[in-house]
Amino acid sequence: MKPIIVEMEVAGALAAARPVVALESTLITHGLPRPENAAAGRMMEHEVRASGAVPATIALLDGQCRVGLPSDALDRLAAMSDARKCSVRDLPIAIARGECGGTTVAATMFLAHAAGIPVFATGGIGGVHRGHPHDVSADLTALGEIPITVVCAGAKSILDLPLTLEVLETRGVTLVGYRTDTFPAFYTRSSGLPVDVTADSPREVAAIIRARDEAGLKTAVLVVAPVPASEALAEEEAESAIAAALAEANARGIVGKAVTPFLLARVSELTGARSKTANLALLRNNARLAAEIAVALVG
Repeated sequence: MKPIIVEMEVAGALAAARPVVALESTLITHGLPRPENAAAGRMMEHEVRASGAVPATIALLDGQCRVGLPSDALDRLAAMSDARKCSVRDLPIAIARGECGGTTVAATMFLAHAAGIPVFATGGIGGVHRGHPHDVSADLTALGEIPITVVCAGAKSILDLPLTLEVLETRGVTLVGYRTDTFPAFYTRSSGLPVDVTADSPREVAAIIRARDEAGLKTAVLVVAPVPASEALAEEEAESAIAAALAEANARGIVGKAVTPFLLARVSELTGARSKTANLALLRNNARLAAEIAVALVG
């Protein structure tokens, strides 16, 4: 049994040097409730195709790392209640035990790079947890070690954003703001924290990526794009909901992998699902931008 299987359309596009965009699957397994999870996964794939690239949703199915999911496989993954949340450390366990799972940013980066995919779109990266400075997401380690381009709406607002940016700087990750000079805060358009450089077009981003590769650097380029203004939350509303959700998580002793899914779901409840609307809008925006960058890279 091959541990990594690249779906035929994706393999063909890579062999022909056509643009491909990797997509993560914890969005499907742990990020959204059914049936919205499958719909969101398909929506991101549609946006990638509509912008001229081939989507490659990455996941674990029966112990196999799948790069590109047929429609029935995506539906199967979306219907599971016991799928493992797979970061890099979980891949050997899931493979050895023949498990199914959604891949986090870190695991998706690892598998996408192994398959030869240079661009990856997600919602928001993990980072340093508020009040727990030693609880640092493996996403930040992956960004410092894997030379791929990640397109996101910043780090999730539930995190400590200043400390997250400090870790990114320490790990040598190039931070590109797409038409913004500040780091987005996922649900809101700006954290007020600076980025390294602003790019106004996919071609500008592609030039930075090529320069990274020509310099021989082995770190990621992190491209951050704000959530569209029409769906963004006000900073006060987002912060109020996040503070309440964090207090509840601490009171209930929720730790480890369970923290982020709990907080995202609770914030959605506290904002009357407006945070979910923002989440879907930024996912769509990031998928589109990632495809445009992938097209510029091969142009």
